[in-house]
Amino acid sequence: MREKTELEKLRILLPHWIEHSHSHQEEFKKWAAVAKDEGKADVSDLIEKAIAAMTEANSALEKSLDSLGGKVEGHHHHHHHH
Repeated sequence: MREKTELEKLRILLPHWIEHSHSHQEEFKKWAAVAKDEGKADVSDLIEKAIAAMTEANSALEKSLDSLGGKVEGHHHHHHHH
């Protein structure tokens, strides 16, 4: 069996990075709401800006994955959550 090329490895990593980023965005949204509810609209606004930047980054990652041919079928990754 041959070793994976670097681009094949990247096709495996990109979906993980995208999924991981989405999970963080959901958590950030929750905490932005908490900050707003606690009277810290400035903090909430900054977290919302971070979420927007992550959304833009995810879009670039998704386009990168598409350019490489999409997800590797049948590959399931295992990872930990913080």
